[in-house]
Amino acid sequence: MTESIDQQIATLRQQLQAHNYSYYTLDAPTITDAEYDRQIKTLRELEQQYPQYASTASPSQSVGGPVLDSFSKIEHELPMLSLGNVYSENELHEFIERIQNRLKNTQELTFCVEPKLDGLAISLLYEQGKLVRAATRGDGSIGEDVTHNVKTIKNIPHALQGNNIPVRLEVRGEVVMPIADFHAFNQQAIANDTKGFVNPRNAAAGSLRQLDSNITAQRPLAFYSYGIGIIDQGSLADSHYQRLQQLQQWGLPITYEITRETGAKGCMTAYTQLLAKRSELNYEIDGIVYKVDGIALQEQLGFVARAPRWATAHKFPAQEEQTQLLDVEFQVGRTGAITPVAILKPVFVGGVTVSRASLHNADEINRLDLKIGNTVIIRRAADVIPQVVKSLPGAQPQRDIIFPVTCPVCDSEIERIEGEAIARCTGGLYCAAQRKQAIKYFASRKAMNIDGLGVKVVEQLVDEQLINNPADLFTLQADQLIPLERMAAKKVANLLSAIQQCKQTTLAKFILALGIREVGDATAKNLAEHFLTLDAIQNADIAALEQVDDVGEIVARHIVTFFRQVHNQEVIQALLAAGIHWPEVQAKEKHQLPLAGKTYVLTGTLTKMDRNEAKQALQALGAKVSGSVSKKTDYVVAGESAGSKLTKAQDLGITILTEDELLSLLDLNHP
Repeated sequence: MTESIDQQIATLRQQLQAHNYSYYTLDAPTITDAEYDRQIKTLRELEQQYPQYASTASPSQSVGGPVLDSFSKIEHELPMLSLGNVYSENELHEFIERIQNRLKNTQELTFCVEPKLDGLAISLLYEQGKLVRAATRGDGSIGEDVTHNVKTIKNIPHALQGNNIPVRLEVRGEVVMPIADFHAFNQQAIANDTKGFVNPRNAAAGSLRQLDSNITAQRPLAFYSYGIGIIDQGSLADSHYQRLQQLQQWGLPITYEITRETGAKGCMTAYTQLLAKRSELNYEIDGIVYKVDGIALQEQLGFVARAPRWATAHKFPAQEEQTQLLDVEFQVGRTGAITPVAILKPVFVGGVTVSRASLHNADEINRLDLKIGNTVIIRRAADVIPQVVKSLPGAQPQRDIIFPVTCPVCDSEIERIEGEAIARCTGGLYCAAQRKQAIKYFASRKAMNIDGLGVKVVEQLVDEQLINNPADLFTLQADQLIPLERMAAKKVANLLSAIQQCKQTTLAKFILALGIREVGDATAKNLAEHFLTLDAIQNADIAALEQVDDVGEIVARHIVTFFRQVHNQEVIQALLAAGIHWPEVQAKEKHQLPLAGKTYVLTGTLTKMDRNEAKQALQALGAKVSGSVSKKTDYVVAGESAGSKLTKAQDLGITILTEDELLSLLDLNHP
């Protein structure tokens, strides 16, 4: 059943009042700014078309929301009004034409043009040059007393400086959280498993309206002036632009992007330039504000119910929009990382149509409390990959997002180590998503060292479906390779020869070439020397693996999980069948080595040998080389600019060796 006009208006008013309360009072927006703008515009159009339903209580006539009872109330001596909006060049021309008609003036007007900061509007009252009171805008007539909190904001002066300061001066402006600080705050919140903020505006408002000013003091807030309210016994310029310059001279911050422009053409030029610069700014802006520059003209033009006639905001394309989460797909990256991807009902945001957005990992899904069917807020700033930043309550059917336990590409086991955010596919040798990365690593200099098998050659071979895993390298024929780009007969012959030569290797290099997570060359060597055979390594459990130098529980789990995958075993057997072999590993009597049983830690910069060389030399003498200092550490080798590891070693009373003492210990004749 279709709603009547009066019912449509009543429904819109009710919805907007609820959104206003959430946005202005609770600092917890329930819709995006763009969606709010659409709803308020629809309401105004209906009220203009059907004036019999007009009401002074309508949200179209109000500025903000009611103040919280937990704050003292301050009545503004002059109302803090909102701004009207234009969304196109045509609407800008109409705005200017209305002004000229009211002024009966056809000459081009001068405008003060400012970035429209996306923060929380506040009023600062200075008496005798000293800050005595600060209030939020509230509903435009009554705001919240946030004086104590505002005094913690570092760029707000407690006392003005300079000459000709009015006896009473009310400065109006915006409190923001700089973008870099906003991201840092949210990263820390995630690390602490606490709730972050949806956007910088929400962060600024939430921080300023803390009941404990000590909390506000810890938040990185900034303030920028955009206008003046009451003035007593003072002389100010007759230009809005010049008044802002006066505020700056008295010590109050203004944005650097403020300019003076003439007519619609000048305003549009400023709009285009600021839009292009938007992503470079360290504070959020959602548009540009045009203000008639002459104060006398402002006074002549006056106000409508909720906004001045002499100013308007020209909104930028929305960076946030809301849409529906239709489904979640799981992608596998080249290193095996499993990334959930939101499949969205297409929505235009940040200048493009978005239908997919990264959800990063399972922790992010849980943090956002996402379910398929949710209404979600999508954010896309500049060229940044679209992100889901919030889930909104809704009535549509919902279902849980189920994270897969096996790889969606190769069906291998998915591994997620406790404490890590990323889950990974363990079918590294077989998984099609990891194919190129696995083969590149297998052929690398530290591993199988296949000369001529560079990155571009591997990519060609995979793209042409000539190889699917490292074992396929050993089945390649010259007639398959010669048609490829830049693969002349001689280069092909050299490559095939290098592939055959790599069959003679060592157990350590073969283990390294498999690409097991966190198994580098030193760990591979330790595994080979400890277990002596591939079968023994493959069959070792976690407890047995932890007996190997440099292998802790996490690395041991990676190794066990890797060898447990049937697909990996199939590729390993194919590699052995292709003829890869190595000499028998001879057991080392570690107790006979001079440094057996001793643990060393290297820190700082070594000038006569690199750290890896020193590590290998120590290990060759039987020492264990650790990456961290503990009570089990026997010696710390401190190079230049040694830091916290040296300090900890000194605190624990561990013996400190210089680089020269290390060289003497190793009996190496370095210059």
